[in-house]
Amino acid sequence: MPENIDLLVLAGAVLTPSALAGAPAEAGFVAVHDGQIVGVGTRDAADSWRARAQRVIDLGDATLTAGIVDAHIHPVAGIGMTRGVDLSTAETLDEAQRALAAEARDAGEWVFGWGLNPNVFGAVAPSARLFDLLPPDRLAFVQLFDAHSAIASAAALERAGITGAETFDDSSSIAVDADGTPTGYLLEHSATGRVTRIVPSLTFDERREALVAIFRGMAETGVTIGQMLDSSDPDAFDLFDAIEAEGELPIRLRVSPMAVPGSAESDWARLADIQGRHGRRWEVRGIKLMIDGTIDNGTAWLREPDTLGESTASLWLSPPEYVAAVEYFHARGIPTTTHAIGDRGIEFVAATLNGLERTGVPHRMEHIETLPDDVLELIVRAGVSVSMQPTHCTHFTRADHTDNWSRRLGDERADRAWRTRDLHEKGVVVALGSDWPVAPYDARATLAAAMLRRPAGRADVTPVLPDQALDAPVALDAHTRGWWRSVGESGGTIGEGMPAYLTAFSANPLSADPDAFATAEVLLTVVGGDVEVDRSVVVQR
Repeated sequence: MPENIDLLVLAGAVLTPSALAGAPAEAGFVAVHDGQIVGVGTRDAADSWRARAQRVIDLGDATLTAGIVDAHIHPVAGIGMTRGVDLSTAETLDEAQRALAAEARDAGEWVFGWGLNPNVFGAVAPSARLFDLLPPDRLAFVQLFDAHSAIASAAALERAGITGAETFDDSSSIAVDADGTPTGYLLEHSATGRVTRIVPSLTFDERREALVAIFRGMAETGVTIGQMLDSSDPDAFDLFDAIEAEGELPIRLRVSPMAVPGSAESDWARLADIQGRHGRRWEVRGIKLMIDGTIDNGTAWLREPDTLGESTASLWLSPPEYVAAVEYFHARGIPTTTHAIGDRGIEFVAATLNGLERTGVPHRMEHIETLPDDVLELIVRAGVSVSMQPTHCTHFTRADHTDNWSRRLGDERADRAWRTRDLHEKGVVVALGSDWPVAPYDARATLAAAMLRRPAGRADVTPVLPDQALDAPVALDAHTRGWWRSVGESGGTIGEGMPAYLTAFSANPLSADPDAFATAEVLLTVVGGDVEVDRSVVVQR
């Protein structure tokens, strides 16, 4: 027991590992010193710590959990991807068109939007019909919800010099009509980048302010750590440094830059060289890769084509190059995590990871959207973890398979959607996240979606494959300890010697109705021993 401690937190329920295992959640305390938990006990035993605590936070009847971790975020890329009007709630094409027309009235030269669900187009492909209420010479660009595709107006395509004849080093593409004229639909990053590189840039200060707001928003929903799975923006590290020159990042950030499809060993060497770069609350550790795109765009890698004859290939035009990339990083002790959505893509990644020498380097797979039984068993044999996003299932698909994702797959493959429970019960480590800005980063809604298999607060919506719902203790463990396990580190639990990352809610996620929990107040976050969000009764000593 240290002579003095930095922080003493008291709560009506402290969710220790025993509480997650089914024991009653008792009122108690957590003592923190030098970034670690140094004491956990009942409320009656807190008196011996109180006098030695520099700061005491009494949460009353609130519930204290291990710190929530979002295993998959894109905060810096999200600055540009969330410009303009939020279209994520638009349910029809007319709603989206009217929202853009309203945005255009006060916009500058460009009209921006983001978060659009392709379901608004019904059974036809997204196109520049989206801009029918805008003048034909208006520059406009809208990111679709999946962050892998966008729609550009005819004027924007012309300014970018896009003709429809473009080819790329990966499977990105420009959609064209029967006459070869671009429709405005841009698939994957190389294609969307042809337009994003010509749009007006925000200033560095504007980007810094936007990033602080993003991190602050995440913290206020309970997030204490996020894993950023890209570093495509060249000013990312400068932004982190600028924020830390004036204060602290509101969350801890682990940055895993991406080895893009088509990259070569010289590119991988540069990514290896920046491993370990860090600030006070951010560090570069690990590599992100992608084996395929998305089912909604027809760019996933499926065993059999989708119902439109698409999703037949890897984003790596030569998949063995992906294998070489994974082997390169593995040999250097660098963890990887791979975006794998289609069944063939998941299978290829799992087989690649299963073929690696077991040296203790942790590897992970992202998304796992449609999963056959034999590929699930391959993931088990590979001994890798998975990172999954419950709100992708609940927000973008429908139980009756009338959504774009399900229509493309057909009933059999759509009935293998987001098999979180099956993976957990097979012993696979599951970490939860949002993939923001693809889906909202609110950790409470993510937990609720994992338990309900429908959006929180929408009892009118039929759950998608409810047998894949996670029980509350499993969901909370996946949103806390699951990430730590997936990166091969100890943490994510309330116990002596553990890193001091904590989140407090006004409701108990183990016993509250999930719909009600999604609106519970976040009272506290502790990041590496430091209080970040505090809406409690505080006594300073």
